[in-house]
Amino acid sequence: MVRVSATGTKRVSMAALICTKPGHQPRLIYRIHLDRGPAKGRRKGFTETDYARLLDAAHQQLGGPIVLVWDNLNTHISRTMHELIAARLWLTVYQLPPYAPKLNPVEGVWSHLKRSLANLTKHSLDQLTALVKTRLKRMQYRPRLIEGLIAKTGLDLQPP
Repeated sequence: MVRVSATGTKRVSMAALICTKPGHQPRLIYRIHLDRGPAKGRRKGFTETDYARLLDAAHQQLGGPIVLVWDNLNTHISRTMHELIAARLWLTVYQLPPYAPKLNPVEGVWSHLKRSLANLTKHSLDQLTALVKTRLKRMQYRPRLIEGLIAKTGLDLQPP
């Protein structure tokens, strides 16, 4: 997950999956969460339920079981998330080692996205959201970029 801020305390949070399947081009599946400012008791970013919805959408789009390699974000390893994962028989999860962003190809997505937004002037939340969606959509249509992000990790994602 990554966040980019608009003017004030508003921000856009994003979560993404890079999906691979032998014989197919890699895919980028993402979701965006808007935080329109302070509100008591409301979480600023993605909740466990939001991540579960992303996984459900990926499962539906990909049409098969998923093996997920995930970092150790507190939301990913919470008790609630473990329960949500256990309820999805089509999902197998492996955790990356702590503090291993170089092994996570999605970190390359965030790096690429942030570089493309680096020199922009202040924008409203709606403008920033539109820019983020446009840039992520462009990445979705660049499978070679996604392949490069996977290759940069040095991980072999081919089944044995």
